[in-house]
Amino acid sequence: MRHAKSWAAALVISAGLWMGAGGVARGQDAPAYKVDPSWPKQLPNNWIIGQVGGLTVDRENHIWVLQRPGSDTVDELGAAQNPPRSECCVAAPPVLEFDREGNLLKSWGGPGQGYDWPTTEHGIWVEKDGSVWIGGNAPGDRQILKFTNDGKFILQIGHPSTSPVNSADTTMLGRPAGIEVDEEAHEAFVADGYGNKRLIVFDSKTGAYKRMWGAYGNVPSDADPGAYNPANEADQQFRNPVHCVRISNDGLVYVCDRTNDRIQVFTKQGKFVKEFFVRKETLGQGSAWAFAFSSDAEQKYIFLVDGENNVFWTLRRSDGSVLGKTGHSGRNAGQFHWVHQIASDSAGNLYTGEVDNAKRIQKFVPAGAKR
Repeated sequence: MRHAKSWAAALVISAGLWMGAGGVARGQDAPAYKVDPSWPKQLPNNWIIGQVGGLTVDRENHIWVLQRPGSDTVDELGAAQNPPRSECCVAAPPVLEFDREGNLLKSWGGPGQGYDWPTTEHGIWVEKDGSVWIGGNAPGDRQILKFTNDGKFILQIGHPSTSPVNSADTTMLGRPAGIEVDEEAHEAFVADGYGNKRLIVFDSKTGAYKRMWGAYGNVPSDADPGAYNPANEADQQFRNPVHCVRISNDGLVYVCDRTNDRIQVFTKQGKFVKEFFVRKETLGQGSAWAFAFSSDAEQKYIFLVDGENNVFWTLRRSDGSVLGKTGHSGRNAGQFHWVHQIASDSAGNLYTGEVDNAKRIQKFVPAGAKR
């Protein structure tokens, strides 16, 4: 059965918005945010971070960043040259753990024995027991990895390959972009990805394949859909990249179909429930990059980062209505260039990460809160 775009489900900014601080349009019941320019604190060891490929918050409200040392330039790594060309800097390790005050608590990661570290780091998730999952989205990155909290290798699913991507292959991934684990069911949900066009599920203990699906719960297809056109009927398959996956407290699976400008919602078994379009006229890299749920038990809001428009949108989770937006394209604190990842903590703070040449993490606090 084909699904036409539902204009009722399409997200539009309602006429009932008011202008908040800084000229940001906001719905009357939408939370407002301000940037904390003091976060994080300067890294030790003359370190510098590269592009932010992954970002998550664990049960202790520690912020985990998966960054890309390989994206640093010679100019940025002046102190690492032989001879050194400048006072700063050297590349930080890929995995960084911060507290809410911005102090670096732990760092590790990179190539090692017994596993295949990805060429381009992408996506991170931390289980309640502290286990850390990471992925990668370089052309040959066809695997995800699981480590202990201090970086000891546990499990690898898939392996690097230069063979053509294949969304029917259950033994190998296709440049996976995002991971979330359903710990009660022991299932790892993978947004797969920059090469494949599917959501795929594995046993999080053994790595065994469980199930997969495409847009609307269809069998995944690698057929080329052609250029995105917002006037056309909704695509019946995901486009690359299938960029994020999140599981809500009420057991629904949300998938970012980035360049289709939409979030699709499923049961854990892959039955299609609904979809939200987010500024569906967005071209280029699309609007639906990654999102975080609000910290209340009902998860009333979704905060969606949009690296093409360089804002994060505040959506009402129940119906996908756009209630406001925060940010603007730019280099100042609180602005973005290719904002790529977002996470929330239990106090309602939001953390964002940028790629391309921005290479920055920022913290946003509720507008009424003291920093």
